[in-house]
Amino acid sequence: MKKILPVIIILITVSLLGLTYLQYTWFQNLLQVKQDQLYEHVVRAVDVVCKDLNESNGRTPFIKNPKNTLGLTNDIMSMQLLRPATIAQRFTLYEVQEKFEKVFQKNPSLRKVPFEFAIASSVNILSFEMQTAYFQKVLDDTINNRQFVYPLEPPSGSSAEGLVPYETMVVVIPHFKDLVLKSSYLELGGSLVFILFIMFVFFFTVRALINQKKLSEIKSDFINNMTHEFKTPLATISLAVDALRNEKVLSDREKLGYFSGIIKEENKRLNQHVETILQASLLEKQEFQLNKKQLHANDLLQQCLENFHLQLEDKQAIVQLNLNAKNDLIMADEIHFTNLLNNLIDNAIKYTKEKLELRITTHSTNKNVVIRIEDNGIGMSRESLKRVFEKFYRAHTGNVHNVKGFGLGMSYVKTIIDAHKGHIKVESTIGKGTTFTVEMPVVS
Repeated sequence: MKKILPVIIILITVSLLGLTYLQYTWFQNLLQVKQDQLYEHVVRAVDVVCKDLNESNGRTPFIKNPKNTLGLTNDIMSMQLLRPATIAQRFTLYEVQEKFEKVFQKNPSLRKVPFEFAIASSVNILSFEMQTAYFQKVLDDTINNRQFVYPLEPPSGSSAEGLVPYETMVVVIPHFKDLVLKSSYLELGGSLVFILFIMFVFFFTVRALINQKKLSEIKSDFINNMTHEFKTPLATISLAVDALRNEKVLSDREKLGYFSGIIKEENKRLNQHVETILQASLLEKQEFQLNKKQLHANDLLQQCLENFHLQLEDKQAIVQLNLNAKNDLIMADEIHFTNLLNNLIDNAIKYTKEKLELRITTHSTNKNVVIRIEDNGIGMSRESLKRVFEKFYRAHTGNVHNVKGFGLGMSYVKTIIDAHKGHIKVESTIGKGTTFTVEMPVVS
């Protein structure tokens, strides 16, 4: 699992980056296709309007020019006698704009597309005979805006038909790329949602894998601890049984009673281990009931300390007991709450190497009695602080078996505290010690 997990994370990360890149290139291609489509739609619309302008008579289809002031030949003069009138002479600006709007409205892709236009003379492309109000402004911005130049052919049936264009239509679409981008918001949003969803699944998967790895490590640690805890009493029972087979032991009632007592005590110890595991299962399922009654927290703490008298002496412990809580009356299950306190004190003894300094204090607030249990033990890392109340979790101390237990004590403490509607927090510094703070509601 340790070797496979990094490989899985790398492969998923590479796949996600590759998918993101493909989505990016796909969207870029989509924008280009939509730009080309919009360009085609505008070109067709302009073509329709220009053809309509050419075919429509307007106000003055032709202008007479009988004077040959330029000394032209007769052939050229005959073509100039009747030359077509300009668009500006045949139509008003409003009429031309109305034609554009009608054509744009017929096409769903152009209904919301703004436009500006102008008509230039064929002699001078910069000399505009007709132009909209903001045409000159949008014409100058060639980066954001798109220009469409369309030559206007002479009207069919005129004497100038087939000759060079006599006018040029210039149409400008402001913010051309922005219009394409706005029309692609649905695709862009869908793509982003899709990518974010995959990222979420990726994060959730990695987190699940990491949690699974942690659970696997906890499971292995629990099995090792359980094997160690069961192995010692079983070995002792085996030796005692072998001793009972000895004829000298069988003939000696005192030795027979001694070895029988060992078997009984070790069997009792095994039963306690099994019961601990079964109780943990019941606690996890919340299949237990509390027999609450009024208890004094200060008295319970004193009783618990008396139970650890021998262990405290063995550790050469210095115990400071400051029971300052004036209102220490709580509603609690005596057995479970006593076990809770025993676990906290036992934890302080287990994780102190030598010369234990144990400080137990109580004080009361308006709603709670606060119990603090401080030690000068080995302390815990940040990782251990986060996981201290997890089931089967045990802080590593260098040697897996130097501290006995299944890692169920702190999980039990948290469960019981929650069942009593109390609170518990832990503070710790490696090499300096650990402090558990318990808050229990007082009887008002």
